[in-house]
Amino acid sequence: MAVTLQDFLSVVSQFARDKPALAVAIVALLWPVVCVFAFGLLLLSPILLVGGLALHFQLWNPQLPAPVTQAAGGAPRKKAVEAAPVPQYKLLPDQRKTTAPGSTRDCFAELEKLFQEKILIIDGAMGTSIQKYKLEEEDYRGEEYKNHGHDLKGNNDLLVITRPDVIREIHNNYLGAGADIIETNTFNGTTISQDDYNLGTLEEVRKINIAGAKLAKECAAEFMKKDPSKPRFVAGAIGPTNKTLSVSPSVENPAFRACCWDEIVQAYCEQAEALLEGGVDVFMVETIFDTLNAKAALFAIDTLFDRLGYKIPVLVSGTIVDNSGRTLSGQTNEAFWNSISHNKPIGVGLNCALGATDMVKYIENLDRVSDTYVFCYPNAGLPNAMGGYDQKPSEMAEECRPFLEKGIINAIGGCCGSTFEHIAAIAEMAKEYKPRKKHDVLPLMRLSGLEAYNYEPNPADMRSTFINIGERCNVAGSTIFKKAIVDNNMEKALAIALKQVQQGANVVDINMDDGLIDAIPAMTKFVNLLVSEPDVSKVPFMIDSSKFHVVEAGLQCSQGKCMLNSISLKGGEAEFIRHAQLAKRYGAAVVVMAFDEEGQAATEPEKIRICQRAYTVLVEKVGFNPQDIIFDPNILTIGTGMAEHNNYAVDFINATREIKRRCPGAKISGGVSNLAFSFRGNEPVRRAFHSVFLYHACQAGMDMGIVNAAQVIEDKYEKIDKELLEYVEDLLFNRCENATERMLEYSATLDPKSKPCALRKKGESGGGEKSGTSAADWRSLPVAKRLEHALVKGIDEFCVRDTEEARTCGVYEKPLHIIEGPLMDGMNVVGDLFGAGKMFLPQVIKSARVMKKAVAHLVPFMEEEKRLAAEAAGTSVEEESNAGVFVIATVKGDVHDIGKNIVAVVLGCNNFKVIDCGVMQPCEDIIEACIKHKADVVGLSGLITPSLDEMVTVAKEMEKRGLKIPILLGGATTSRMHTAVKVEPQYSGPVIHVLDASRAVPVVQSVLDAKSKDDFVEDIREQYAEMREEFYAGLEDRKYLSLDKARAKACVVDWKDPENMPVKPSFCGTKVFDDFPIEDVLAAIDWNPFFQVWQLRGRYPNRGYPKIFNDETVGAEAKRLFDDAQKMIKDIVANRSLKMKGIIGFYPANSVGDDIQLYTDESRSEVLTTFFTLRQQAEKDTDEPYQALSDFIAPKGSGIADYLGMFVVSAGFGMEDLVEEFKKNNDDFSYIMAEALADRLAEAFAEVLHAQVRKDYWGYAKGEDLSADDLLKVKYAGIRPAPGYPSQPDHTEKSTMWELMDVEKHTGISLTENLAMLPAASVSGLYFGGKCSRYFATGKIEKDQVQDYAARKGMEVEKCERWLSSVLAYDC
Repeated sequence: MAVTLQDFLSVVSQFARDKPALAVAIVALLWPVVCVFAFGLLLLSPILLVGGLALHFQLWNPQLPAPVTQAAGGAPRKKAVEAAPVPQYKLLPDQRKTTAPGSTRDCFAELEKLFQEKILIIDGAMGTSIQKYKLEEEDYRGEEYKNHGHDLKGNNDLLVITRPDVIREIHNNYLGAGADIIETNTFNGTTISQDDYNLGTLEEVRKINIAGAKLAKECAAEFMKKDPSKPRFVAGAIGPTNKTLSVSPSVENPAFRACCWDEIVQAYCEQAEALLEGGVDVFMVETIFDTLNAKAALFAIDTLFDRLGYKIPVLVSGTIVDNSGRTLSGQTNEAFWNSISHNKPIGVGLNCALGATDMVKYIENLDRVSDTYVFCYPNAGLPNAMGGYDQKPSEMAEECRPFLEKGIINAIGGCCGSTFEHIAAIAEMAKEYKPRKKHDVLPLMRLSGLEAYNYEPNPADMRSTFINIGERCNVAGSTIFKKAIVDNNMEKALAIALKQVQQGANVVDINMDDGLIDAIPAMTKFVNLLVSEPDVSKVPFMIDSSKFHVVEAGLQCSQGKCMLNSISLKGGEAEFIRHAQLAKRYGAAVVVMAFDEEGQAATEPEKIRICQRAYTVLVEKVGFNPQDIIFDPNILTIGTGMAEHNNYAVDFINATREIKRRCPGAKISGGVSNLAFSFRGNEPVRRAFHSVFLYHACQAGMDMGIVNAAQVIEDKYEKIDKELLEYVEDLLFNRCENATERMLEYSATLDPKSKPCALRKKGESGGGEKSGTSAADWRSLPVAKRLEHALVKGIDEFCVRDTEEARTCGVYEKPLHIIEGPLMDGMNVVGDLFGAGKMFLPQVIKSARVMKKAVAHLVPFMEEEKRLAAEAAGTSVEEESNAGVFVIATVKGDVHDIGKNIVAVVLGCNNFKVIDCGVMQPCEDIIEACIKHKADVVGLSGLITPSLDEMVTVAKEMEKRGLKIPILLGGATTSRMHTAVKVEPQYSGPVIHVLDASRAVPVVQSVLDAKSKDDFVEDIREQYAEMREEFYAGLEDRKYLSLDKARAKACVVDWKDPENMPVKPSFCGTKVFDDFPIEDVLAAIDWNPFFQVWQLRGRYPNRGYPKIFNDETVGAEAKRLFDDAQKMIKDIVANRSLKMKGIIGFYPANSVGDDIQLYTDESRSEVLTTFFTLRQQAEKDTDEPYQALSDFIAPKGSGIADYLGMFVVSAGFGMEDLVEEFKKNNDDFSYIMAEALADRLAEAFAEVLHAQVRKDYWGYAKGEDLSADDLLKVKYAGIRPAPGYPSQPDHTEKSTMWELMDVEKHTGISLTENLAMLPAASVSGLYFGGKCSRYFATGKIEKDQVQDYAARKGMEVEKCERWLSSVLAYDC
């Protein structure tokens, strides 16, 4: 009964009335106790209040780990992402039909029903039954193989063709004995197995499999006709082949394999397709002694199903070789199941090697771990001393009874030694038993090496179940490992792998992505070696690469169920789905990086959005098992000094919790070492960050990470030095604005080789104090001098603060006075130093960055000031003052703008108002910009030769419009001579060629200086007039051969010489590279042009990279610039800011005169297209031949089959966004740097791809082993001339390449109307593979060749002359 408060008070009141004295006594005794209790509450109230609020805050904001209670500045952190409802996902069902075309029989439905109703009977041994017929060689040969050149006895599969009567009788015997499922006599029906009998051709194996399937189907159909109530099934027998993918046949070379994955897959695919054509109802992939072979078979079958659009049931049967409970390749049967379960076979079982008694415990295990039907067909006992089997039918049936009594199977049959009598006895015995009930298994991520690894997380303590993924077999994670791989020291590499496992790694990460390493062979060799080392291969592998084809190479060597690291939405949803489907087909769990088409997810909402989108696609569009989805939401570096990075750790932790909630079953991983990259070299700090981060991330649900296993196990959170822990967590959780600075100061006091749980301090260092004093010196200067110092040194850290101090200090009446005063004073110093050669272009650009930031801070104040002044005066806002207006543009058809951008920045630094029109600017737009902005000077830029004609056009049009402003010309193809001969005569105003950016300022100042302008311009005109005279005189003096005579002296190649014999490429057609890893080309960068862009030139003996660093004048700046470039490259790689794409193609080709014909196929009967080449005509003093590129291709009449290759590559995808971001931040230095690096990356891409072509794709120099320096010195065989360059100066040949390979469609690289490539950082060319080929310059050519060339191309002579204007030996 419930007692109310009113009831209680009534009782107390009645007691007081009845016994007042006693009531008073009780109150008197209790009063002191009440007072003490009340006083205690009063004292505790502040603590209770704070604790209550903290508890309330923590419960209210569960997104943050407990230590994160405040953001920088002390403000309570708001909940970053509202808790969205968990979507209801629908796992994509298999879309493929379950009935074959023309058939109404659904074997899936029939078998599902029968497996639940009774124990099905599988037939017995085919080989044992055949032996009873005592067949001879003649039986195996028959009429068809009567004259075959190899013994055929023992090739049992061949009997379906030569003795079908024998096989029919065996099938009928088993069906008569009660078999529900009979297997085709095709156990060795692959090209690989049939090679033993010299029958390993597709034609022969198709014949065997189709005949075998049809024969078995006929037998089954006859029995079903007799008894329609008993369905019969024909299983296409697919044996393991006589080769193994996981075991080397060579004891001396454990990495060697007798065949590769692709060969096995192709063989299985051919067999499976023929079996389907013959009409089998089921596939039986059986007697699996190497799980990798089985995975290849299942891969082939699934690929075939996809192609055909329908599927049939698949049964998979492994073989335990002895009582160790393992396959021949070393896997336990649970590991075997984990490796093949992705294929979702309708049944899994064991056969062969063991008798029924020995097999029971392994079938019990399969029953426990599998969620499909289970079967077995053991041997008839163990073989006797003569290899025969003595077990009688009744004995075998009794030995099989425990399978049925325990209820652990759905089907049973017999293997070696069993006959139809054994099957009849088993069938009779099985009638009285019910089949095993198929059951679900706990939804877990189930991986495997040689042993099963089933990940069962502990939600209450995720750190205790954390998967340590060892990072030391990653070339990016271990320099020692990388060196071992580069040096081919595989013993050392294996030792590193073994040590990781011994130290606690649950999974071994394997990554070979490095510019010095050929990733595919390195991955293949190392994984093959690991597989042969059981102490390592007992754990699963994480196959890790940014290149999907490298990941595939690793998966194709591992029999276990691996993790694939990684795929992402970066390349779009279609590519993501394709990669995910392949990952599923390989049976790998997949790591999904939090990237999409927009880039890398950095913030919490981005991480959640991308991961949830990827999860939806994987589950609903691919049908991926959610348990096998692992998200890497990007552990990004904190403590970089950049405010936007401060919350990265918190964002990851919060996102982890929310992703786990929204994406049921998914796992979270990450590269933990990325977090403390800023503190590399300081062991205690770096390791503390890793341990602390894992502690909190695991609380949020992180499942695994790529770590140094030994360190994260040793560095327990609870044991980390408490002072260090406080600094780490302040920075980790972004608890205060100066956390990075405090951490840096504190870390400087630590012994960098100590450990976070055994911390040691080091002695005080004097270096920091000196640096601090130096910094304090200039920071204590007056604000004007501080601004000047910042400009000269390019220090932008304090420029906004100092500019604001200058604005508010009262010294400067207007913001404009600050620009005209201290800022321009500083830039004048910069200009003087630059002019004197004491500052260099990179420093000037950094100074410009400081200037822009300072001016950007002042602009709003100046605009407001102007607006108020205009309002007061009733006038419009006046124009800002400047040194002059300079309009600059890259001309129509040209996309190159690095030089243009540098000139714009340098002029901007000198107070010129620069109007940058951009690239590909039509003549009309340039002129309109000049008129609109009242330009004082116009600058025209161009890189490709057609731009020279466009500059002439602009000059002519400006003359027509009556403009007289100076024209400045610049760019790689421009020259003083071209300006003097072609441009200046078209324009009455000044026309001046500017060699580089350093000359731009004095030239512009000279043409705008009222006092010196006339003299300066007149001097230029006189120089150009003299140059024109020299040019035309030179044309008269220079001698040229006629085209006919030049052809008569062409380069003659002895095509019969084996040295010159062409090599056939590995394929004809095209190959696209959609996202070529930037890391793979870094070692091939030619840095010399990079320094030339920045106008840094060393003097002898310090010319060129890396000697330039030793140059007395520019060495120090060159080194600083190089270091800045390295930092940007790291950022580009880490953030995937740029994407490299390319395409290569190879075609049958022969030369016809000066042309190169390409053919549709090897018959060479139909011309696909023609490339036209130009021949040297300038007379030579020696006997050297007059060359054309066609000389390097075998003539059509020679009868020799030759080939021509071509390529187009770009490193410019993403450049627009990168430049936009830098420009938004007024960071001219960085965007020019980015453009310069993109150019270098494109050239390096071309270099690396050419090497791969020589060694692999074309393969004419397979043994090539050249250093990066040798490559840049062109020490390799073959050439890659580019249209528009000396060997073929005609840009129009690019159009042929683009049309032939459909370049724009496949890569997105396009051509402008003037045939410049877009993106600008692109390279293209032809591949010549012959040893006779060499680079040369065509030089000037005469009109007879131009007319001949135009006729061959079908082009008007005038148009041809326009495209070839730079190489014409005559005026037109």
